Amino acid sequence: MRIQVTRTGGFAGIERRAEVDTSGRPDAHAWQTLAEQALATGQGTPPTGVPDGFHYEITVDGRTVYAADPKLTTEQRSLVSRVLKEGA
Repeated sequence: MRIQVTRTGGFAGIERRAEVDTSGRPDAHAWQTLAEQALATGQGTPPTGVPDGFHYEITVDGRTVYAADPKLTTEQRSLVSRVLKEGA
C-alpha cells in the first residue's frame, strides 16, 4: 500500500509532502487499518478550513480525499503525522 500526504497552508504557506510504502513492513496491517479509517471520513473535494490552518491531501493507492484543520478526525491526524514523520 502506498500512502501519500501533502500538507499545505499554515502561517508560512509551506508545502510538505511525504510518502510511505507499507509493502513488506511488519506493521503493514496497522497502516492499512489506519489508512482505511482516514479515507472513510475524508471529503472528495478540498474543504474550507480556517485562516492559517493546514489543508491535507491524503492519497492511498490512487484514492484521494481531503481534510483541513481543525476538523481532522483522530485517524486522519494520526495517519498524517505518521506519514510526515516516517515518509521520504
